[in-house]
Amino acid sequence: MSLEVSLEDDIERDEVVSLYRANGWSSAEKPEQLIPALKNSDALVTARISGKLVGIGNAISDGSLVAYYPHLLVHPNYQDKGIGRAMMKLLQRRYASFHQQILTADAKAVEFYKSLGFERAGKTVPMWIYTGNEH
Repeated sequence: MSLEVSLEDDIERDEVVSLYRANGWSSAEKPEQLIPALKNSDALVTARISGKLVGIGNAISDGSLVAYYPHLLVHPNYQDKGIGRAMMKLLQRRYASFHQQILTADAKAVEFYKSLGFERAGKTVPMWIYTGNEH
C-alpha cells in the first residue's frame, strides 16, 4: 500500500462524491455545494493510494486563533489502517500554535479523536441549525 497524505486542493468532483457516498454522508447529494466548500477551506488534506482518493479532511479557520475541522472521512475499505490519523496529524501540525482546534465528533469517532488529544470542551454543548434529517 503506497499511501500519500498531503495538503492539496486538486480534487475531482466524482472522486469526492464517491468517497462521501461510500461513507453515507449526505453532503454527497450536494456536490455543487460540497466541492466549493472543500476547495475554499483554509486547509484540505487528502489521502491517496496509487492515486485513488481514499480519505479527505478539511479545516476552516480565522487564520490565527481558531481552527475547526468539519470533515474527516476515510473510505470504509481503508479504515483502521492509520489513514485518518495521518490526515488529522497533518492538520494538527498546521494549527499547532492556535489557541483552539475544534471539532464535533459522532459518537463512534469519540475514542479516535481522544487518542489524538481532543477532549470534551468543558461544559459546552454542541448546537446547530441543520437542514438535513440524517442525524
